Amino acid sequence: MRIASWNINGLRAVMRKGELEQFVLAEHPDILLLDEVKIKPEQVDFAIEGYRLIINSADRPGYSGTGALVKNDLALDLGDDRIRRNLPLEIASDFTLADKFGDTNREGRVLTLELSDFYLVGVYTPNSKGDLSRLELRASGWDPAFLAYMNELRQSKPVIFGGDLNVAAQPIDLANPEQNEGKHGYTIQERVGFSNYIDSGFIDSFRRVNGDVAEQYSWWSNWAHSRERNIGWRIDYLMVDSQLMDKITDAKIYQGQMGSDHCPISVDISDG
Repeated sequence: MRIASWNINGLRAVMRKGELEQFVLAEHPDILLLDEVKIKPEQVDFAIEGYRLIINSADRPGYSGTGALVKNDLALDLGDDRIRRNLPLEIASDFTLADKFGDTNREGRVLTLELSDFYLVGVYTPNSKGDLSRLELRASGWDPAFLAYMNELRQSKPVIFGGDLNVAAQPIDLANPEQNEGKHGYTIQERVGFSNYIDSGFIDSFRRVNGDVAEQYSWWSNWAHSRERNIGWRIDYLMVDSQLMDKITDAKIYQGQMGSDHCPISVDISDG
């Protein structure tokens, strides 16, 4: 099974460019997780043949949101009882998830699909913002709340989660670590949040397969021709439960795929 993830920075925009369909037809993911869909289900007026589109929209129009393109044969088993949106209230109520910018649990940031052998969770982690005004919420609220949800799910079956986690985990994961030390996406607090996933038994699939390969990024600023110069960050991940460690067969970053300021990533999981 191939699971992919992509922050598309607007579903309508990436469809209009033809880039989403191009990627799907070239790579044939069984499931493609989507971040920043920025759309309500009733606004969708397009489809990709052979796939079902599932959306979790933010309350605020044109903002955030997650989604998934699921191959029709897999989608047959995804009834409403196997699709969950947002963090469950019993977990969310234990953490501070709202601030002056809004309630992160009403921004469509989590989409959970219950498959036969594991849970697949798409997540779009809140950005701590350039002035770090959302860092406290991120570090003491969102990251621990999301990890608590992952640990709850895995009590019944393994979990794979992925998406834009808005953090470069290690110096190798961004082009200029020294210049960006302490800036949003590379603060100690955000990296500790990521380390807590690892300590809880989730595997960074790309690093597990590819080791310390350098200059592999998934996001580039729109300034100063950053993408052309490959001055980027690896902030998109597919994290695999250690219970599934032996099933990881490949993991990729598709740096050449255009359509967004992010590029897609994928992990292959064997069925055996």
